[in-house]
Amino acid sequence: MPPRCARQGVRGQVVAQALAAAGCTIEAGRLPHSLHGYFLRAGDLSQAVGYEVERLRDGRSYCARRVTAYQDGRPIFTLSASFKSPEPTPERQQPMPEVPAPEDLPDPYARWAVNSPAEYDAAEFRRVVSMRIARPGPRTGDRTPPGVNERLVWMKATEHLPDDAMLHACAFVYASDLTLAPVAALDHEKARVEREGPARVLTASLDHSVWFHRPFRADDWLLFALRSPSGGDGRGLASGQVWTRDGTLVASLAQEVVVRPIRQPV
Repeated sequence: MPPRCARQGVRGQVVAQALAAAGCTIEAGRLPHSLHGYFLRAGDLSQAVGYEVERLRDGRSYCARRVTAYQDGRPIFTLSASFKSPEPTPERQQPMPEVPAPEDLPDPYARWAVNSPAEYDAAEFRRVVSMRIARPGPRTGDRTPPGVNERLVWMKATEHLPDDAMLHACAFVYASDLTLAPVAALDHEKARVEREGPARVLTASLDHSVWFHRPFRADDWLLFALRSPSGGDGRGLASGQVWTRDGTLVASLAQEVVVRPIRQPV
């Protein structure tokens, strides 16, 4: 059995809490600019998780931390995170895809509640993350190449969050883990919130990476433009960019995912 967490949302919660633990050791004014994590064993939301932070470097501009998450005395996740002080420099960025506004799109949770009520009721992430599934607009070059899965999703925290940049980074990391595995498996089945009937494939995050480019609020709508260029050997790779609704590119992310057919009972 591959290393995985018991329910969707557990993985993102562990990453977010590991980043928060690292942030508690960072001086005020420095924020994360990148993180890289590996999922080692299954996690369980019903049990306590302990976080051990190792100080790797404290420089004038950058500092680095390594965090190990433990459950039942065994490591379940390891995170390397780097933080930096802001500095003014010239900027450039990729433009945001043309998509409908989130207010113009249906709530996929409503259909999910009808199609799979038991699964919907058990999903914790729906209580804290709002979602709208968008479609690419009529922009030149938006055609998907053969062999590539693509998905555009609006997401935000359901509740208003305090003005704490570290908290918004942690909330973003939690939500970001919900997006990539479904894209890696999109050639096999629809995403969990869209499909009818039981899952046909097992997906489980193997690692997770995020690069933060600019400030943002996780309780405002963010557009996740996601792409999976490869699948095979029981794995899929997915990556993406994230924009605020005014078109500011705020983050990039990547993840490798276990993608295996679920053996059906005979």
